[in-house]
Order: sequence, then structure tokens, then C-alpha cells
Amino acid sequence: MTITSNVRIREIKELITPDQLMSEVPLSASAAQTVLGSRQAIHRILHEMDDRLLVIIGPCSIHDPKAAMEYANRLLEQRERFSADLEVVMRVYFEKPRTTVGWKGLINDPHLE
Repeated sequence: MTITSNVRIREIKELITPDQLMSEVPLSASAAQTVLGSRQAIHRILHEMDDRLLVIIGPCSIHDPKAAMEYANRLLEQRERFSADLEVVMRVYFEKPRTTVGWKGLINDPHLE
């Protein structure tokens, strides 16, 4: 019988747990403050305690970390420029969970193979 499933899988590696990841790559104080501040701002907007508009903007997914950082830095400039009227949040996936055919995302295929 010819095997036709998973023919391009070279190996399977078990993922580490979220707790292990957090211990290996700790959250910096600056990053924690950014996350907390954004979550608080979003909460205030959703509960009508802040009349700014919440803007959640892509890209949908990234394939190039360098380009993603360039995009994030450009978006940060606009976030700061329009902060009086907008709460800008970058939303991006590192995988494409709903994709059934083709590229599955940076986490699953970082070299676009």
C-alpha cells in the first residue's frame, strides 16, 4: 500500500507548555505595561468610559518577521499620532488555523516551503 498522507512531514516535536515558554522567555516590564495599558484602554472603550474609536488592524498573518517589525513600527507612529481619537491595536496571526490548503503560517512553516 502506498502512503499518501503526511508525506512531507520530516519529524514531529512536542511543543513546550505555556508555563515553560514563559519561564524561558520572560515578559519584560515594558511589554507587560504595553499589554496592560492596551487591555485597560480597550475595556474603557467597550464600556463607554472612553469615547475614542477602537481600531483593530492586521495584517492577517505574517511571513517575514523583519517586514512585520517594520509594519509594527510604522503603525506605532500612527497610533501615537492619532491617540487622542483612536486606540489602535495590531492584530496578527503567526499561523493560519483555518487554511486547509497551502501555507499554514510562520509557526508551522517559517521558510515558506
